[in-house]
Amino acid sequence: MKIALAQLNFFVGDFEGNLRKMLIAVATAKEQGADLVCFPELATCGYPPRDFLEFDDFICRAGHSIEKLAEAARGIAIAVGSPSRNPVIEGKDLYNSAYFLEEGKVKHVQHKALLPTYDVFDEYRYFEPARQFNVVEFKGKKIALSICEDLWNLGNENPLYTVVPLDEMMPQKPDLILNLSASPFSYEHAKNRIHVLRANVERYGIPLIYVNQMGSQTEIIFDGGSLVVSPNGHIFDEMPFFEEAVRTYDFDEILHNGRSVEQPKDKISLIHDALILGIRDYFSKLGFEQAILGLSGGLDSAVVAVLAAKAIGKDNVRCLLMPSQFSSDHSVNDARELAVNLGMQYDIVPIKPLYEAFMQALKPHFRGSPFGVAEENLQARIRGILVMALSNKFGNILLNTTNKSELAVGYGTLYGDMCGGLSVLADVYKTEVFELARFINKDGIIIPENIITKPPSAELRPNQKDSDSLPEYDILDQILYQYIEKRQGPNEIIAMGFDEKVVRRALRLVNINEFKRHQAAPVLRVSPKAFGVGRRMPIVGKYLS
Repeated sequence: MKIALAQLNFFVGDFEGNLRKMLIAVATAKEQGADLVCFPELATCGYPPRDFLEFDDFICRAGHSIEKLAEAARGIAIAVGSPSRNPVIEGKDLYNSAYFLEEGKVKHVQHKALLPTYDVFDEYRYFEPARQFNVVEFKGKKIALSICEDLWNLGNENPLYTVVPLDEMMPQKPDLILNLSASPFSYEHAKNRIHVLRANVERYGIPLIYVNQMGSQTEIIFDGGSLVVSPNGHIFDEMPFFEEAVRTYDFDEILHNGRSVEQPKDKISLIHDALILGIRDYFSKLGFEQAILGLSGGLDSAVVAVLAAKAIGKDNVRCLLMPSQFSSDHSVNDARELAVNLGMQYDIVPIKPLYEAFMQALKPHFRGSPFGVAEENLQARIRGILVMALSNKFGNILLNTTNKSELAVGYGTLYGDMCGGLSVLADVYKTEVFELARFINKDGIIIPENIITKPPSAELRPNQKDSDSLPEYDILDQILYQYIEKRQGPNEIIAMGFDEKVVRRALRLVNINEFKRHQAAPVLRVSPKAFGVGRRMPIVGKYLS
């Protein structure tokens, strides 16, 4: 038996496009001699469909895709994920299902049992969990068909669940585990899933084939990395990250060939590639072509400019340099040098005249009060108006350049530097942005060295540095990581050796600025704890205040 894995980039709600892509993959798998071709979880409609699942027409169109795929399942079987209706009155209206199609018919349907409802997941909102578990027979082999999370409660150790789907199937003596997944990327996930898949193989003693989606759906990125695990726990193959691919494997070779293949999993390299894919798919799937961003001469905008150029092409990225009376000459020169290095269009629009005009209009209302945050924010908002004006005039989508450290503590101006259609770095701490810049420059200088080495500054007042208002980033980011990713409280973080005043001030800044984060543009998720849709905190709350 030969099994093909079709690791494809789906588009939520594009039933015709998704079906067309799968039919091409079926033909490719046939050419490769496959007996069975496998597609990811909810491949007919794309993942995550969210409240589209509440539309009857949406479910009907998914059913139509299954009918068309069943027609194509002649001379080759197809395993594919799709929503299905719950025929009984009790429970949710839908199942998250895996269909096994053979010789023009639906031969078997296995529903998903473990429905994640945490971080970026909200599946129990829509789906009823499976309560029946049966293997499917094909080519003389019994296949334990499962969906994504159903592998992640090994030994019933996960406190979120009370059933182990594969344990339920083992009395039927399957020869193979087949898992259809739509498992979102984080920089730790590729290592974690290998650990979990190996643990399943060690427990059950049979090979495991895992096909994962790739591509980006707004904030959520899928890296692919589909896996074939031999019964000895070796990784027989790991398919490429961030690429579409169709590969066919011989079942006998999986059983008896002792080869072991794994891809490198460098954190910064993965983040770099994930962000490029996130930008590229956001633009291509929404029909956008060109981007614009404010290029300040600082690190964050420099990294975003490079990523955007790699994602959609340098000719499709426009940069606007908007120096004020507080901008240093080297910032303007650094920004210009970067734009030249990238071959990007750039324009310079000084904001001093605009700032002075605003100040003249506001003078009687400010009543002689000293220069402060209002005047600083005014500069950021003028810049926001300028880049949004060009965005509106020419249809360029504004890329937001705020990093996770700044967004967490509110070090950004609403309707100013927080404007944008997509937040590229808002799940990347400032210290990680420095690492990204070094990674970008590993084969030669793209980002001018001065951008990387100079002290970070918003340049909204004379001689300003970020460290005037915030702890040094190497300290701040460690505190934020413990609070956001690890959900550690102030006392636990202080016990790690961090200064109590610094900890309490940093966490208070996070909490009182939650209203800003709620208004941020969609955040590309790369960390284990998503800082956009995966973080649900109250705006009005007193914890740590």
